[in-house]
Parts: sequence; structure tokens; C-alpha cells
Amino acid sequence: MSLLFIFLGLVLLVVGGEFLVRASVALSFRLNISKMVIGLTVVSFATSAPELLVSVQAALNGFSDISLGNVIGSNIANIGLVLGVTAIISPLAIDKDFYKFNWPVMMLLSIGLYFILKSGGVINRVEGIGLLMILGIYLFLLINRAKKARSVKVEVEDDSVDEALAKVSNFKIAIWLLIGAIALYFGSELLVTGAVDLATALGISERVIAVTMIAVGTSVPELAASVIAALKKEKALSLGNLIGSNIFNIASVLGITAIIQPILVKSQEILTNDILWMLGFAGVLIPLAFLPKRFEIGRIKGVLIVAAYAVFIAMAFLG
Repeated sequence: MSLLFIFLGLVLLVVGGEFLVRASVALSFRLNISKMVIGLTVVSFATSAPELLVSVQAALNGFSDISLGNVIGSNIANIGLVLGVTAIISPLAIDKDFYKFNWPVMMLLSIGLYFILKSGGVINRVEGIGLLMILGIYLFLLINRAKKARSVKVEVEDDSVDEALAKVSNFKIAIWLLIGAIALYFGSELLVTGAVDLATALGISERVIAVTMIAVGTSVPELAASVIAALKKEKALSLGNLIGSNIFNIASVLGITAIIQPILVKSQEILTNDILWMLGFAGVLIPLAFLPKRFEIGRIKGVLIVAAYAVFIAMAFLG
């Protein structure tokens, strides 16, 4: 039953997330928000909804290791799994925004998260508000840079916003929002319940399930979209978009969750193992981006990244 709960929970989260993204974009068009701003903000927030609901639900139920493990594991999976697999299928080009803006912000938040957790063993409400404020500054700078530069990253995100959603009726938007909200709520309930039951049955911690199964599950939509795009060679996955997802996971998911319910560190392995892996995957992107071939992450680098991710998963279970 645990595996069934986890499977059904993930399916509901994917379905709910898709409906929420569609409804949010359609509503944004109704409010006359520009396509570029929708791509940079509304879509990013909506696609973080599954992680947010899982983290909030886990924190409220007293399973804060799942809240932290979900975000840390998702950030590792975004690089180790999504980026690695996509690079194996089709080499990724690197733009200037990656190393001049997105990567430094991601590293700042990642290192900041480490020191927040290490210093007090908790993300409290004040720190949650601080994370959201950093996100607000990031979005302000991101939109300003996009308006000035019209970079490749922005064009990719512009293309990801379906203009057909501008013609959707208010009734359909309301129905989509309702379906999305219900699916996300019950999906997060089932996933957290299934994860806790499975961890108990296997004699392992909720943290291990969170940084592996739940994290991979919530990264499946990004992985599927990236693989399809790479196979069709329709458009390159922007490394900046993937880094942006990690920024949203830390700043919005943990920020909002901490405001609703402070997040405690229950397993020391989060500090002594998981977050160090997250920092390692984030940090290694710079040497990979410049050595040996500059401004490209090709197949060999992709294989190395996926191999490192496999080691992380193996060590999580064996440890």
C-alpha cells in the first residue's frame, strides 16, 4: 500500500501541477501581464507547487526531514539526473547569465541554507521571510536583466508560455484551479503518508525516502520535458532555467513552509551528508562549464554527472 500511495501521490502532484500552471498562465493573460514576466515568474512559482505542498504537509505533520529532504534532494536531482541525462542526449550550451547571475545566486542561497541549518538546527519564520525577500530581489533583477538583454534564456522561457491560454474562459480557469488545488492537496497527503509508511516498513529514515524517491518523483516533469526537447532538438534546455528551479526550491518552497511551520533538522545526516552533496553538485557546474571545452556540457560530462548522482543514491540507502 505504501508504494501505491507514493505512486498515486506523484501522479496527482503531476496532474495538479499541470492544471495549476495552465490556470495561472491563463489568469495572468487576463490580468494583462506580459508573456515574458509570466515565463519568468508565474510559471516558475506554479511548477514549484508540488514541492511546496509536499514540504508544507510534511512540516505540519511533524516530518520536517521530508520537508528538507524533498528540497535538497530535488536540487540534487535537477543537476545530477535532469541536467546529466539531458546532456547525454544532446550537449547543453551555456550562456553568460549562467555564471554571471543565476549560478552565483543559487550558490549564495545554498551556502546560506547550510549556515542557517547549522547555526540553529531550524528554519524559523523570520528566516523564511528573509528567504522570500531574497527571492523577490532575485525576480526583480531577473526581469530587469531580461528586458535589457533579451537573452537566449528569456526567449526559451517566452516560447514555453502557450499563447492559446490567453483565450481560455474564466469558467475554465476556475475549474482548472479547483482541479489543480484538489489534486495537489490529496497528492501531497498520499505521498507523505506513503513515504512515512515505506520508511517504517523498510527500517530506513523518512529523510532517505525524501532525498531519493520523493525528490526524483517531483523532478519527473522537468526530466520528461527536458528529454523530449532534447530528443526533438526543438530547443536547447537553458542551464539558467534549471538553476532558477533550484533557486525557487530553496527560497520559495522552504521560505513559505517555514513561515507556515518552522522546519526542524531532525536527522544530522541532512547537515553532514545531503546538503554537502547539494553544494558539491552546484559547485562542480563551474569547472564543468569551462573545462575542458568551454561553454558546453556535453555527453561525457553528462555521464560523469549521472554517475555521481547514482553514487549519491546508493550511499543514501546503504548509509
